[in-house]
Amino acid sequence: MVDTALSSNATTSTRVRAKARPSGLRKFLQRKSTIAFFMALPLILLILTLVVYPAFYAIYLSTLRKSMTSVAWMRNCQWLPDAICGYIPFGNIQFLFTRETFWMVVWQSCLFAISAVIFKALIGFIVAHFVHNIPAKGQRKWRGMLLIPWVIPPAMSTLAWLWLFDPSYSAFNYALSAFNAGPIPWTGNANWARFSVILVNIWVGAPFFMIMYLAALKSVPDQLYEAAAIDGANWWQRIWYVTLPMMRNIIAITALFSTIVTFANFDIVRVLTAGGPLDKTHLFATWAFRIGIEGGDIPLGASVSLFMVPILAIAAIFILRDITKRGNEA
Repeated sequence: MVDTALSSNATTSTRVRAKARPSGLRKFLQRKSTIAFFMALPLILLILTLVVYPAFYAIYLSTLRKSMTSVAWMRNCQWLPDAICGYIPFGNIQFLFTRETFWMVVWQSCLFAISAVIFKALIGFIVAHFVHNIPAKGQRKWRGMLLIPWVIPPAMSTLAWLWLFDPSYSAFNYALSAFNAGPIPWTGNANWARFSVILVNIWVGAPFFMIMYLAALKSVPDQLYEAAAIDGANWWQRIWYVTLPMMRNIIAITALFSTIVTFANFDIVRVLTAGGPLDKTHLFATWAFRIGIEGGDIPLGASVSLFMVPILAIAAIFILRDITKRGNEA
């Protein structure tokens, strides 16, 4: 009887331990990393659907040949059969290198992005300091008003700028006439048209820099400014030796993000000048749209848009390497 009771107790305890021991699948599902992965899975699928797949499909399109438009896209392979010649990778890019308009678009895109980002950073930095020095009660009102250009859809706000630059009813030209200044062809002259699209982009993007820099300024300890003031530092020295070093990572990341967005800008140029006059304001996105959608050469348009990738990759590598270097030093 005693042996039977002991054996039954041992069997029961073994079953309890087996039930208490979680299975491998349950352990896997209870991991924080697994839970985080499943919570991020919808976003991962969304990125794969809307970013990764279109990117690889654009690469595939850029390797095709649209002979309907130009049979000379791949002049170097005319001795091959059409079935082989039409699928030689990156033949469209080779053709683009022979076009003068393409290099003009490259220069205009670099000019547009670099100049716009520099002025957006400067204006955002100045306005952020202005808002930062306002008493706390009034900051919310100023932040709300200054964010309006960034919140409004760019295509909608650009329509208002289009009226301001209108050759017949320009509000700017009307104001200049009061000073006996002649009317300016804002969108009719190549240089003024470039200035106009850069100006609108600065107006739209400067509030983003302002809000990012304002958040960075609020993270700078006041004790650093007090110590600098005790050491006799003036306002410029406080900015150069205290503010900028504390904000350098935010400045670099914001500039990188804005450079990517500005390079890929489409709506401002499309609404304001449509690439004119004489293609003098075309960017990568607008020229790719003109060739690929309006012109029907989707492979060539995909090749134009893909040319932004190496330029932005080089900029990202230098900026991110600088951020990593500073992080290691800290």
